[in-house]
Amino acid sequence: QVQVVESGGGLVQEGGSLRLSCTVSGLTFDDHSMGWFRQAPGKEREAVAIINSVHHSKYGGSAQGRFTIALDNAKNTMYLQMASLKPEDTPVYYCAADSDPILAVGPEGYSIWGRGTQVTVAS
Repeated sequence: QVQVVESGGGLVQEGGSLRLSCTVSGLTFDDHSMGWFRQAPGKEREAVAIINSVHHSKYGGSAQGRFTIALDNAKNTMYLQMASLKPEDTPVYYCAADSDPILAVGPEGYSIWGRGTQVTVAS
């Protein structure tokens, strides 16, 4: 059974840091593209950072320079290291995967989703 599970969300002060984890089972990073997305209430889900099997990554505009996506093949875990957090970084963060090795920027390009983890940045 293919599954991705997020963890690491929580409450952090503005300017602080947080690391999200996505643990996967039933798939390998060698043949899947992975991504972090986020969605605020009433808004569309947007890409935060995406990465493929050769560790080529892309970042959403707001994440560029502040967030880092990484894969740990040995632990079957993907990370999102977030720094200089702002209140607008607050929404629910989702881990996503797809067997297409070509990086897809939009959420429609991913077929496997976790349930999400809430990040709250207090000002």
